[in-house]
Formats: sequence, structure tokens, C-alpha cells
Amino acid sequence: MKKKCIESGRFSQDDLISRLELMSQEPISLIECKSLKGDASDRNYYRAIFNLKSSPEMEKSIVIMQLAKLEQNPDFNCIQKFLKKMDVPVPEIFYFDQALGLLFLMDCGDIHLADKMKEEPERALEWYQRAIEIIVAFHTSVTENIPADSPAHSLFFDEEKLTWEMDFMLQHYVDGLLMNTLEPDKKKEIRLALITLCRELSKQDRFFTHRDYHARNIMIQNDKLTVIDFQDARMGPCQYDLVSLLKDSYIILEDPVREELVEFYLDRMAQHGKKILRGSFYKIFDWMSVQRNLKAIGTFAYQYKILGNDGYLQYIEPTLNYVRHTLSKRQDLEFLIPILNSAIPTLNAK
Repeated sequence: MKKKCIESGRFSQDDLISRLELMSQEPISLIECKSLKGDASDRNYYRAIFNLKSSPEMEKSIVIMQLAKLEQNPDFNCIQKFLKKMDVPVPEIFYFDQALGLLFLMDCGDIHLADKMKEEPERALEWYQRAIEIIVAFHTSVTENIPADSPAHSLFFDEEKLTWEMDFMLQHYVDGLLMNTLEPDKKKEIRLALITLCRELSKQDRFFTHRDYHARNIMIQNDKLTVIDFQDARMGPCQYDLVSLLKDSYIILEDPVREELVEFYLDRMAQHGKKILRGSFYKIFDWMSVQRNLKAIGTFAYQYKILGNDGYLQYIEPTLNYVRHTLSKRQDLEFLIPILNSAIPTLNAK
């Protein structure tokens, strides 16, 4: 088979072979190294396929994460080590090349939860319940045991962070993609309303939060789930990861399914001794969904306007629909309707 390898700004074929041989402790024969498509990430990913000299008939593979910048102790490494200790299914780190900023990781395959929903829609409830079991672990053992030196321990979804995300959405979606240049007074009015939303969310009890827990960040291989892309974890409301999963821009669940899965989460938390009042929980779930969905729309617009990636534009309308639906059913969010309608004319919330 013809050898192929991507020449990267960070590493060459010779670099790759030397690292793989260092890891394997024997000569290897590189078959292929190809780029993998990431999900709106500033990191690059590659898959290397190779043979060991001792077993040339068996192909092996490994995933290489190229960090956005060189770091002595990446957050990914710290959080992976902790989550693994807590029995959360995360990829194994085989080797960290600090000089080149490369992480050599267990290959979790190419199938994620979003793919399974298309392949096996009849198993949707089962797969999502298993994904929610991981959230329950985040909110019980992980939260209870997170060490003070963990990067996630001192990062919060506080008012400042949540508001920054709303400003990001206004900049890249409202002003950038929609070209709706707001007058200063109108922009101030919109920001004040969004700050009210963010302030309420920031007051909630804080739990370990993956921060991007959706169907493309849950890999499925040999009928087992593995969580990826957790390096930006921080502490936030327990509703955050549930919103990310159940109001996912990529996979739209039917309302009865989503409601059943939320109840599954609440029941599982109760079994862990975490009794949650449903009224206040559902209020924050809906408030969090508006903030999270608007933040996602800002990211999609940024990908297109700044990075030239139009692949995420298709997900803006389904995500806006979440916002429409949520605003229409909650009287305590009515204050946002005229504000968001003026910023996003296509929203037409009522």
C-alpha cells in the first residue's frame, strides 16, 4: 500500500514515525495519515494507520490531536486524567509531545451519537439514556470530587461569561450575518434584557459541566459511549449539559422523547440522593436553552463570517426554532420577545 501522510505546519511524516516508534517501542510501517473533520474547533485532528514490525498483518490506528497552541500542561490532559479516575468513558492518552503540541489518543472510530440516530432511530431512547447517565455522573461523583487544581474547578458560567456569549452572538450573528446594525440605544436595551437572563442563570448551583455535550461529541464504538472534546469544562447549572444534548442543533428530538429524557435525568439524580424540585428546574432548563441556543447561533455565524465555513449555516434555523418555541410557552420569558424580534427579524416569536 502506498504510504501517505499529511505535511502539517506542526509535524512531518518523519516526526510522526519517530513518535509512533517511541510509543510502540519497535519499528513501525506507516500506511496513512489523514486529516479528520473537527466540529467548529480550533484544534486539528489526524488519524494515523500503521503496522508494527512484529505483527505486519495487523493494522493499528491512533488519533492525533494538534493543539491550537503549545502548552506545558493542556487542560485536556488534566481533565482527562480526572474523568478517567471517576470512571467517565474518555479516550486514553497514549503520549503527549509537548514540543510539537501533539496528543496521541485512542481511536474512538468515526461513529458518533448523531450517526446512530440516523442508523438506529428505534434505539434513540436507549442511547440518550446512556448519554444522560454520564451527565448524572458529572453532577454527582465528578462534581463532588473535583480537585481544586482542576482547570474546570475555578471556571464558571457566571454572569460575565454568559453575557460575553450573548455579545458574541450580537456581534457575529445580528450585526455580522444578518447585517442588522443596531442603534446604540437599541443595542443597550437588548443587552440589558439578555443580562437579566444571564444573571438569573448565574445564580444557580454549579455542577461540573462538559460545556459542549451534544450528539457529535459522544462517540460510539463496539456499543460503548466515549465522551470527547471536554477540555473547556467548567462549573455551571445542572441544566446546561442537558440542554446541549436534548436541544442539540444537529439532532432534533420529538418533544415527548425530550420530556421523557428530562424526567429520566431527574429520577436518576433522585436515586443518587439529589432531589430536584421540578418547577424551578424546568424554568432554568428553558431559560438556559434560550441562552445556549443563541450562543450556538453566534458560533455558527462566526464560523461563516470569520472563518469562511458555511457548513453550519444549515443549523441556524432549527436552533432558532428552539428559541421560538421556548419563548412562546413561558410567560416569565415574555420580556425577551420584543427585544429578540427586533434583533433577529426572522425569529417572529409570539
